[in-house]
Amino acid sequence: QMRLVESGGGSVQVGGSLRLACAASVDTSRSDCMAWFRQAPGKEREGVAAIFSATGSLYYANSGKGRFSISHDNAKNTVYLQMNSLKPEDTAMYYCAARPGICLNTACNGGHCYIPSADFTVWGQGTQVTVSS
Repeated sequence: QMRLVESGGGSVQVGGSLRLACAASVDTSRSDCMAWFRQAPGKEREGVAAIFSATGSLYYANSGKGRFSISHDNAKNTVYLQMNSLKPEDTAMYYCAARPGICLNTACNGGHCYIPSADFTVWGQGTQVTVSS
């Protein structure tokens, strides 16, 4: 009965940083793909980053452009998204998600990846990130 709870969102100015946290109710570090998505009003939900902690595999979307990093703390059973150099276009509700096994259908090209939301079966309620200029 996995449950995901996000935290760490808030309001920052352009160029600021935030670290989002996703606490899982069960240990998924050995077999599950964990990911961060975001959705702004009027826009489709998009994948930001994913991690398969059992192997250390990391996947990043183009939107972060080297500004974001995903990590997993096994001791705390928590996935993090470090967000630096934030821009107004980063404003969105950020969701943590999980799926069993590897990040199977994640497609990468040129160092940037498409992370399909349809593959994920467990979702958190989201944490709001607002970046103002």
